Amino acid sequence: MELQRSEDQGLPERKGQKRKLEEEIQEDREISLPTGAARRALLAEVTAQVTVLESALTWRESDRSAAKRATHVLAELAKNEEVVNVIVEGGAVPALVKHLQAPPCEDRDRSPKPFEHEVEKGSAFALGLLAVKPEHQQLIVDSGALSHLVNLLRRHKDSSISRAVISVIRRAADALTNLAHENSSIKTRVRMEGGIPPLVELLEFTDTKVQRAAAGALRTLAFKNDENKNQIVECNALPTLILMLRSEDAAIHYEAVGVIGNLVHSSPNIKREVLAAGALQPVIGLLNSCCSESQREAALLLGQFAATDSDCKVHIVQRGAVRPLIEMLHSPDVQLKEMSTFALGRLAQDTHNQTGIAHSGGLVPLLKLLDSKNGSLQHNAAFALYGLADNEATKDCVAKTLKRLEEKIHGRVLNHLLYLMRIAEKPVQRRVALALAFLCSPDDQRTIFIDNNGLELLLGLLGSTSTKQQLDGAVALYKLSNKAMTLSPMDAAPPSPTPQVYLGEQYVNNATLSDVTFLVEGRRFYAHRICLLASSDAFRAMFDGGYREKDARDIEIPNIKWEVFELMMRFIYTGSVDVTLDIAQDLLRAADQYLLEGLKRLCEYTIAQDISLENVSSMYELSEAFHAISLRHTCILFILEHFDKLSARPGHLHLIQRIVPEIRNYFAKALTKPNPHKLRL
Repeated sequence: MELQRSEDQGLPERKGQKRKLEEEIQEDREISLPTGAARRALLAEVTAQVTVLESALTWRESDRSAAKRATHVLAELAKNEEVVNVIVEGGAVPALVKHLQAPPCEDRDRSPKPFEHEVEKGSAFALGLLAVKPEHQQLIVDSGALSHLVNLLRRHKDSSISRAVISVIRRAADALTNLAHENSSIKTRVRMEGGIPPLVELLEFTDTKVQRAAAGALRTLAFKNDENKNQIVECNALPTLILMLRSEDAAIHYEAVGVIGNLVHSSPNIKREVLAAGALQPVIGLLNSCCSESQREAALLLGQFAATDSDCKVHIVQRGAVRPLIEMLHSPDVQLKEMSTFALGRLAQDTHNQTGIAHSGGLVPLLKLLDSKNGSLQHNAAFALYGLADNEATKDCVAKTLKRLEEKIHGRVLNHLLYLMRIAEKPVQRRVALALAFLCSPDDQRTIFIDNNGLELLLGLLGSTSTKQQLDGAVALYKLSNKAMTLSPMDAAPPSPTPQVYLGEQYVNNATLSDVTFLVEGRRFYAHRICLLASSDAFRAMFDGGYREKDARDIEIPNIKWEVFELMMRFIYTGSVDVTLDIAQDLLRAADQYLLEGLKRLCEYTIAQDISLENVSSMYELSEAFHAISLRHTCILFILEHFDKLSARPGHLHLIQRIVPEIRNYFAKALTKPNPHKLRL
């Protein structure tokens, strides 16, 4: 089913953290875009400050004071995002980058310097604010900012730790965060400039604001960048990050859980290292944090941990995660509920956890969330309920809910879903088709899957390179087949071209009135032409056509065993026969040779009872060899039903590729077949 997702598919999107330095910005300040004279005045002010910066690259106290004031003015202006473009246009970036490093001085000069670290701090702060706009990130990097910012991270090693040193380190880390935000090339450049090791070291700095800034930068650098993730782990960041999870400072544990979340995202090996390092219990502890942001990150991270293996799912529940996750379902915070349902959905995929989630009160709030107008929240709730539906204690309630959903899929709702299935992006189209396979009415199947191309969307999933998408498609197709058609032993057997005549059991191999004799394995079998003529086109051609057997009294039958031939003739004379498994395949071959469709169906039905994971491929080949349509369809349904187990076997992909055209033909026929209930109305 589509709700059974792979680790990354449908995963709530993590973000690299962009720091807007809220503590420095007045939230209620009026923002206006300068125009005309105001813009010219602003540009003149920026130009004046840039001129000061370009002429104040010395240790003279007057120059340092002027440079400090200029960086402060530019930073204050840059707090208004609407004027950032004017600041950049005025040439502020190169001037600020120059002041990320101290003016030159003689190596032996150890005397106190005026405004030491202050100008660099102001420059880093201003550049960090300018980098909030993505279009300026590359300009700042191309101006040489990265190497200077990385050097600022090490200032505490060359100087005594002071308030100014702490501030400049923090501003440098914040600037790196904003520069690298959602910019993969700059993330890589930061690593190449050596920025990750000092940031990891700063996680243990004595000042908590520096710890927070360093963690924020690492969080951004780790987001969707495998090389950065690996280096962060190699620098031994995990033990410190896990200690930070236990911090009483909400800002600290929020950043720490964010870094760990981005490290494990799509990285199974790092996820295992994080769990081995002891992260699970402190992450569960954050579910009870007073910080809703930390709660959200912790719930999302537990959902990712739960995808590791079944044991991890059980450990998460055993360590007390279920109750706080269920409490989050009642929160007014939509994002908090979304992350909680995501985690519960992953946990509910393990049978040991399902009853516990239901008994802890999870079922009712999850059912209520199906009415949410938030698509992700609704989807995650349905995913959790799908897992709970595997448990006897919750199956009935969930089944009734799904039945209610099924009853709503018609009219305007169905038309909207069909619209999405036609014009939305391919992943959305596939999700809609998957959902409709489970929830649509049989009366709407042709409209959805034939007229609106839903069948091709499901078949496309079978051809996906993702094993999980293949499984989703197979489960949906199997569900669709259950609604569309039920096969019986004689289902769809074509009528004989001539009316059937059954002479009866007493005439089987009876010389009375016999007018033809078959020689089978050296033994005589007495038969009657009138019965054979009516049984199939093959015998009619033999006795009524231009073949030599037409006038022969004795006809030799090669390549058929006596017991097989006798059973075939018994079917011809009586219209029924008991077919055992040991003779079914030989009898099928004979029935196909003599065009006895009814007998073929009986043989196919018997053979189908023996289909298994080990032989389904050979059974499918048998069905092709003897045009055994019913057996072929049974093989297809078996493959779809047991797709997850078959996918681990060699040759699976080749088998799927072979059967896709036949699956298409099967469903095209099944979904266009007239509804007998409608015909009777």
